[in-house]
Amino acid sequence: MRFSITRPLAALAAIAALVSPVFGEQKLASKALKTCQENSGFSASLFNVVYTPESGRANVDIVAVSSIQGKIIFDVAISAYGYEIITAQVDPCNSGLLGLCPMTAGKIPLNFSLPVDKDSVSQIPSIAYNFPDIDAKVRVRINMTDGDDAGQTVACVEAEISNGKTVDLAGVKWATAIVAAFALTSSAFVSGLGHHNAASHVAANALSLFGYFQAQAMLGLTGVPLPPAVMGWTQDFQWSMGIIKVNFMQDIFTWYQRATGGTPSMLFDSMATVSVQVQKRALDIADLGVGLARRSMSYMPRTISEPMEQAMKRELLRRGNIQTDTGTYVVYGIQRAAFRASIESTNLFMTCLVFFCVLVVITILCVAGWKGYCELAAQKGWMKHDTFLDFRNGWFTVLKGILFRITLIGFPAMTVMCMWEFTQKDSPAEIVLALFFFLGMVGTLGWAAFKVIRIARRSVVMHQNPAYILFSDPQALNKWGFLYVQFRASAYYFIVPVLGYTIVKGMFVAFGQHNGTAQAVGFLIIEAAALIAATVMRPWMDKKTNWFNIAICIMNFINAIFLLMFTEVFNQPPLVTGVIGLILWISNSIFSLVYLLMLICSTIFVFFRENPDSRYQYMADDRTSFMKSQTHLTTTTELDALAATARGDKSGFKGLDLDDDAESMSSDSLRRQTELQPGMPAGGAGLHFNAPPRSPVDPAMPLFPSEGRNTPGPQYGEKPGVNFDHRGPSPSPYGGPPGGNASLTPQYRTLNNASPWQRGAGYEH
Repeated sequence: MRFSITRPLAALAAIAALVSPVFGEQKLASKALKTCQENSGFSASLFNVVYTPESGRANVDIVAVSSIQGKIIFDVAISAYGYEIITAQVDPCNSGLLGLCPMTAGKIPLNFSLPVDKDSVSQIPSIAYNFPDIDAKVRVRINMTDGDDAGQTVACVEAEISNGKTVDLAGVKWATAIVAAFALTSSAFVSGLGHHNAASHVAANALSLFGYFQAQAMLGLTGVPLPPAVMGWTQDFQWSMGIIKVNFMQDIFTWYQRATGGTPSMLFDSMATVSVQVQKRALDIADLGVGLARRSMSYMPRTISEPMEQAMKRELLRRGNIQTDTGTYVVYGIQRAAFRASIESTNLFMTCLVFFCVLVVITILCVAGWKGYCELAAQKGWMKHDTFLDFRNGWFTVLKGILFRITLIGFPAMTVMCMWEFTQKDSPAEIVLALFFFLGMVGTLGWAAFKVIRIARRSVVMHQNPAYILFSDPQALNKWGFLYVQFRASAYYFIVPVLGYTIVKGMFVAFGQHNGTAQAVGFLIIEAAALIAATVMRPWMDKKTNWFNIAICIMNFINAIFLLMFTEVFNQPPLVTGVIGLILWISNSIFSLVYLLMLICSTIFVFFRENPDSRYQYMADDRTSFMKSQTHLTTTTELDALAATARGDKSGFKGLDLDDDAESMSSDSLRRQTELQPGMPAGGAGLHFNAPPRSPVDPAMPLFPSEGRNTPGPQYGEKPGVNFDHRGPSPSPYGGPPGGNASLTPQYRTLNNASPWQRGAGYEH
């Protein structure tokens, strides 16, 4: 026997051991035995081996199938992270394995306890019992010692070793979920208080972090064989894809599938009699699954056998669970994530779908409940009457915007699961649900993106600035703002590439399960394109947010490179693959920890600062000049209430609603204004109908001016270096008086007041 380990591996192991939990009993166990050569004469449908150093014995439970007859010897090799650390020869006749000396053909059930000598135990390093998701395996070659095949290897089997420690921890899942939910909820709360600048930054960072979690989860859903540490790490984020087990729900999903004509899988019920293999590529799985059929068709013509074999492979890959010719089950890709979450693969789609619907219902109840509480608190005097006034007056529009944002958050998960359901065909009803939700979400987000682009283009035509209507109209901001507030105003269209990125990536995950190499190459191309676009365009709202998102794109691109290496297309040594798995886990865990701490700190600071907006610099697109912010307009809420009362509005102040064409200032209301302009010919003579619509509000004076901003920045489309004189008011394009306020008639002031909520409240005299 010999034992050695390389220094780089020891260094990585020491670092990981410092950040990993150490709980439970020390043990080494294996739960599946797989063959490692063609025509292996020995296999096992059930394989459970557990060794505990306290007892010094290994408990073995095997149901083996053998075609070997005669005396044999075992060549045992134990490796960790691809590096061979222990080799030994075991003679079953000298080790007390009477059932294997000599080996006989047939089904061999074995259940025994084997003592392990102290010399063998001393070769096992102590870190093997504590290192989480250890990547270790035992390979046993069975060699004949007598007969015509003496000296030949007649079988090869391999078993993965686990110590029961893993980075797939419930605490990590709860912590990441709570932080993400806390940040999103805080941004909505702060926005309701009127601090839109701070709320936009917190929401943008929270959405970026949530997208990073989903990108980590998608790595674990690919059909690529992953090292144990990577499988455990990516499983920590599967909650962001809706993969959450609730026992009573699983029973309901199984019943629903049966009731709608499907056949649910019973993998976990059969684990007492068969083993489950994890982490094999789908192509190898298909070959194993059709092994018996291939042998039965060996005497048929190739023109018949080959098409039948390919058809059987395709059908095998569609099934909920794959069973090999040895009787063991094999899970990979999305099924692997479901198995690790203790969810039947045939229940996975319904699990994700129902949790998305539950999230939507909980959101509606929370918003409606908060609306009711605010009204009750205002009536009872528990809070000021102007607190959350905008939310209380337009809560239904705010609810629409929140539901749109929930749809955007759940879009990656539903894209993957709905497309994957098309390949699984669990039941006809589930296929209909997948089609309905996928097309519904694509149509909803596509329509919202179209509306944003349409509004921004109209704003450019009317005001030479896309930010004007996008951020000055409360209706547009509350309903469609989830698509563009995280971007600068001139990059309002960037949500379209983001949606395309999500759909294409989801297609690779869902439709490429049988080909991990194609998935890895697709991921590499997609993440490279995303990184280039983010680096060159820098579409987010400010410099800090841009660098946060670029850092996420860099990590996703590096992960895609590692994913390609896990496919072993470069034929690298197994040690390289094992070390890369550790690097991916450690680097992503550090990055996630830093990002989580930054998000927690920035969110907490918002609640403890008197003016949260002052913590963030104002964006270059001048959006804060157009927003009705609590920071810049400290008294407007009282004026809003007074104006609404004077006008007799029952629902309070509604805003300009420049989003809706029927109520837009560029349509009927604009035409009525121009007809009443002093000096304008009756009947609209002199109007140029072919000219583009222009704003009735002076572009030099924003709708919601900010304090301390004396000189407005260049307008949208202006060239640098050209001097514009913004000192005087721009002449009205509709024939109004060009002079100051003293020259304005009362009628003109009534129709062209820069503050719409003042109309009808006595401000026109």
